[in-house]
Amino acid sequence: MKNYFIKISLYTAFLFLITNCTISKKSKTITDLNKTSFTEDKDIYVPLKKSERKTFFKDSNAETHWVDSIYNKMTVREKIGQLFMISAYSNKDSVHVNKIKALIKDYNIGGVIFFQGGPGRQAKLTNQYQAIAKVPLFVAIDAEWGLSMRLDSTYVFPWNMTLGAIQDLDLIEKLGKNMGAESKRMGIHFNFAPVLDINTNPKNPIIGNRSFGENKRNVSDKAAALMKGVQGQGVFSTGKHFPGHGDTSTDSHYTLPLVDFSKERIDMVELYPYKRMFDEGLVSVMVGHLNIPSLESKENHPSSASYNIVTNLLQNQLGFDGLIFTDGLAMKGATNFKGPGDLELAVLLAGNDIFLGPNDEVVGLNKLETFYNEGILTEERLAHSVKKILHYKFKAGLNKYKSIDTTNLSSDLNPSENDALSYQLYENAITVLKNEKEILPIKNLNQKIAYVKLGDDVNSTFVSTLKKYTEVTEVSHTHIDSLNNELKKYETVIIGFHKLNKTWEKQNFTETELLWLQEIAKHNKVILDIFTKPYSLLPITNFDAIEGLVVSYQNSDISQIVSAELLFGAIEAKGKLPVSINKSFNVNDGLSTTKLNRLGFTAPENEGMNPKILSKIDSIAQKAINGKMAPGMQVLVARKGNVIFQKSYGHHTYDNAAKVKNSDLYDVASISKMISTLPNVMQLYDKNKVNLDTKLKDMVPLFAKTNKENINFKDLLTHYAGLQAWIPFYKATLDNKNNPSEKYYRKVADSQFSTKVTDNLFIRNDYQDTIMKIIADTPLSLKKEYKYSDFTFIILKEYLEKKTKQKLDVLSQQNFYNSIGMNNTLYNPLNKFDRNVIAPTEIDNYFRHQSVQGYVHDMAAAMEGGVAGHAGIFSNAMDVAKMMQLFLQKGSYGNQRYFSEKTFDDFNTSYYASEGVQRGLGFDKRIGNDGSTCNCVSESSFGHTGFTGDIAWVDPETEIVYVFLSNRTYPEVTAEGNKLSKERIREDIQKIIQEAIIK
Repeated sequence: MKNYFIKISLYTAFLFLITNCTISKKSKTITDLNKTSFTEDKDIYVPLKKSERKTFFKDSNAETHWVDSIYNKMTVREKIGQLFMISAYSNKDSVHVNKIKALIKDYNIGGVIFFQGGPGRQAKLTNQYQAIAKVPLFVAIDAEWGLSMRLDSTYVFPWNMTLGAIQDLDLIEKLGKNMGAESKRMGIHFNFAPVLDINTNPKNPIIGNRSFGENKRNVSDKAAALMKGVQGQGVFSTGKHFPGHGDTSTDSHYTLPLVDFSKERIDMVELYPYKRMFDEGLVSVMVGHLNIPSLESKENHPSSASYNIVTNLLQNQLGFDGLIFTDGLAMKGATNFKGPGDLELAVLLAGNDIFLGPNDEVVGLNKLETFYNEGILTEERLAHSVKKILHYKFKAGLNKYKSIDTTNLSSDLNPSENDALSYQLYENAITVLKNEKEILPIKNLNQKIAYVKLGDDVNSTFVSTLKKYTEVTEVSHTHIDSLNNELKKYETVIIGFHKLNKTWEKQNFTETELLWLQEIAKHNKVILDIFTKPYSLLPITNFDAIEGLVVSYQNSDISQIVSAELLFGAIEAKGKLPVSINKSFNVNDGLSTTKLNRLGFTAPENEGMNPKILSKIDSIAQKAINGKMAPGMQVLVARKGNVIFQKSYGHHTYDNAAKVKNSDLYDVASISKMISTLPNVMQLYDKNKVNLDTKLKDMVPLFAKTNKENINFKDLLTHYAGLQAWIPFYKATLDNKNNPSEKYYRKVADSQFSTKVTDNLFIRNDYQDTIMKIIADTPLSLKKEYKYSDFTFIILKEYLEKKTKQKLDVLSQQNFYNSIGMNNTLYNPLNKFDRNVIAPTEIDNYFRHQSVQGYVHDMAAAMEGGVAGHAGIFSNAMDVAKMMQLFLQKGSYGNQRYFSEKTFDDFNTSYYASEGVQRGLGFDKRIGNDGSTCNCVSESSFGHTGFTGDIAWVDPETEIVYVFLSNRTYPEVTAEGNKLSKERIREDIQKIIQEAIIK
């Protein structure tokens, strides 16, 4: 024992002697030290005086009294126990749990750091551990991007590298606030974040995405903002890995990494964020296990055990007086230096306060007690750290400890606000590095666009969002030549590189992928979008053949949605590259792009809507399905240009065979009038081809010399012309058995019977003329009054086609749908889509005698070959919303003007409001409590409903677009009538939407 004591004493003496030693090493220039493309100016941050530094937590007399009272009651073993923060898991068995409990009881362990597990299990264990602790425990966790870094069932926030691209520091602070709130909810006192390592080595195997980037100011700015948010919630931040693990080529978990830089370089670069953070009030620091010859002369001596680094540099020179943690003492960078007990003594004497995750707690505790009894570890040194620990326990509120309430824990840890913030973060992070010939945003939606996937992770959200903007075809092949041959059909190729959204995984292109990328770019106009770290671009030495280059950083659902938005201009590019990519791209590179006024996507909160209230739509939709009011439906809500709610409910039919998808098509019935015929008429009005006083006889000569010849355009569009509401034209074409008469129909098409009504049924080509003649001959109301009539839009189709010499379906495609990206909106959808993506509307037992699926439900429209002015359009909620957004924007969409604002205003005016007619020119308006709206929308609102169970409505005052599509007519229109309408399902949903607006 005596010999051992002498050895330890000599070791201790030498450790303290080096305090006054100067380290002699030839200084290197900044140029010499740059092993990567890293460039920095030579400014050195001058810290504030300690008295001027910010602090989140101040001492008080009550605090000092509590600390002294606790300390004075402790045994030596209990004091030493406070220095240990041991590793704990909530996914291990009872053996592990019992071991932790024994250490708490027998050694008065000071804290636990939790690793893998789940929030509910961890909360229960925390309560159990705290209940048996004589002095309440510190609870810590590595939550660099939130609790999800360690715990399942928790929210995954973006990595630091992603945050490094964001220019808005308020967003980073807001993220810190959310991260702090979730830690606090879990009874956690220390979040071992932010990472302050400046990742100047792109091949760093352990930091990488965990760093904010390679620029010292950017790292400092982001770290300070994040810390402010976290510590503002009463949770302590811990900066790591002091003095800097960013420019290393090895991982301290497995070895002792070398940091071979001069003191000047380290002071100028690696220490820069620490100085900033100390001034901003950082509470604690984690010291890494690093070999830094310029700061510690002893060979292979880890920084965590260096008095020169921990005491002289960190505490004396930099003036840090907060808590100092070692990095994990079970890491090879530490255990290769000394064994249990000796290692703890070394790091304690170096100046650390808390031993994080020791390799063998019992051996370490017992040895330290021996060192204390032998005078190697003094009472003064022990008291310094233990009392500091107790002071911070008081600041953490552990003097009045309360157990974790596990009620609603999961929902509290995953609030909807997290999604809202993530949308904002990715909107500000995603970075455009190349934009040759302004390929971004994609303006022309008429072109053929292909998508090619590289990488081995999921891409479904990205592809489905791309397809919400226009038709995008996924192309794949096992051979590159065959793939390129297939891609010849397309004008633009989007390549998505998707890698697993885990920071520890390798995220590089394979050699084959690099070859394919090169070959595709050589022969095609390419936009490359990478959903991984920017460093994955390093092997690409030449970007000349790539027209568009986007860095989306991570492969999360929200990053995929936001990136697709950026490609099509719903948002503008704001991100700046946080690292350099060889000589191709530098730190802070990032191009801005044009924002087009196309619909985007975001969380409800970002547009002032309450998601909890919106969620009530679910129960109303289910009520309709359960009540057999409709077998299924789509509901979409957009506000201020962003879709904030889009869901599908139920099935195509009541047999539950095909579940409704957002992309499925519905027969939108009379909404066809508003989204097809009407905008085409508005364009002619905008071109002065027709005005409010134009007479019907001048629009359609057929009506000259009839009782309708002097009906003017205004009365026609407001349904104030006295036209008959409807005629069942089909009945006159049935035989005496109520089957289609051979006089008018054929089962096989021929030259005179080629107008298709449904499967195996073709009507005479000239019957549309007959319909028009019947309308011309119908009587008018004797009294001029409002009467809704399908005749209006049947007539307008005739007018449009004669005036433009184009068929209505062609007009709508050319004038609107192609350029807006309404690729799921069309007449006669079976010409393009499979029947199984179209909801059936009826089992017809009175005219066509078959299930009506993919053919228009309206009989008159069917007799016109499925293309009519009043019905015939098939679409989905997303496409309908695009046209409604165009109306909300008064004729503009995608930065393209389709008609003037004046034209829209003219059509959205109720000309006969004084007569009680709430109708614009083709638009329905709000009509009291019995109308088609909830009467809670504004008077300026407008829209239309459809017989099949639809509504599309816009409120300019709240900037809300609401679309509801269903097939309530399936399997038949019952004797009970329109239950969907009687129960006011659509109106009740609209009421919820209005209630969800955050006042």
